[in-house]
Amino acid sequence: MTLVLVEIDAGGVIEVSRETLTFARSLGDLVDAVVVGDLGDAARDQLASYGVRTVHHATGEAFDAYAGAAWAAAVQAGLRASGATHLLAAGTPRGMEVLAHVAAREDVPMAANVLSAEGSDPIVVTRQVVGGAALEEMRLAQSPTVLTVAGHAVEPRPADAPGAADVVDLAVDVSEADLVARVVSTEEPEPDLSGGLRSARVVVGAGRGAGSADGFGELLELTELLDASLGVSRVVTSLGWRPHHEQVGQTGSRISPDLYIPCGISGAIQHWAGCSSAKNILAINTDPDAPMVTKATYAVIGDLHEVVPAINAEIRRRRAG
Repeated sequence: MTLVLVEIDAGGVIEVSRETLTFARSLGDLVDAVVVGDLGDAARDQLASYGVRTVHHATGEAFDAYAGAAWAAAVQAGLRASGATHLLAAGTPRGMEVLAHVAAREDVPMAANVLSAEGSDPIVVTRQVVGGAALEEMRLAQSPTVLTVAGHAVEPRPADAPGAADVVDLAVDVSEADLVARVVSTEEPEPDLSGGLRSARVVVGAGRGAGSADGFGELLELTELLDASLGVSRVVTSLGWRPHHEQVGQTGSRISPDLYIPCGISGAIQHWAGCSSAKNILAINTDPDAPMVTKATYAVIGDLHEVVPAINAEIRRRRAG
């Protein structure tokens, strides 16, 4: 029996939670979900389509604003109610924090950024470590098995047969200590082109090779043509050419797109830590020996200010034809 912490936004179940529900079905046929805060009919219907048997729902004043420890108390209540032996969440900031709290309270290990799982008693998982630069095999013998699933480890896929998704209210004992660290205000970010880097399917990357704050014209056009998100290296944000929320790397966003196009990025280990999970990498760089070029699926050796405009022109030509 597997319990999944599911995150909900205005559009319903977020994509990485749908991926985690798909992953959960590989561990067994019975899958329950725990949802904290607003649920909504659309999200419930999505949960049913992904085979969820029961939705353990925690609501109340304690959950009006996000508090990791309070969410952990709700997840623990869900564990008791469901009798689950496996606990999963997407590898989002909230998923990581909440499951870390739960694992500590249950006195069991937690495996983060898991890509696959096999067997039982113990479950053997393969997970990303060292910022995604290496893979580690880990055996989880204690119950409950607690793990977070790396973004895009699997494709989100509805179940062959929908679940009932019966909603059951959870009685959760939340202490004052659980609310010490909580969200007290939320501000909408300014519009930008990072476009949800963590979940983007295509990312165009820009590094020092852009040349200056004014050197992003062709890259922004490519981003728009591909309906992609823009990601940049640390040096770009350090120089003030682009805002920090667009940064990819160890101290920025970690991405797992189907295609990453790093332009003028050497590929230092700190940046590689943020993009190594990309399924395909097309590097554009003047240096054939740059780490990003040697690790890329494909590479174009040339100046991005010559190569990218040519790509843009070809895309426009094909679309016009």
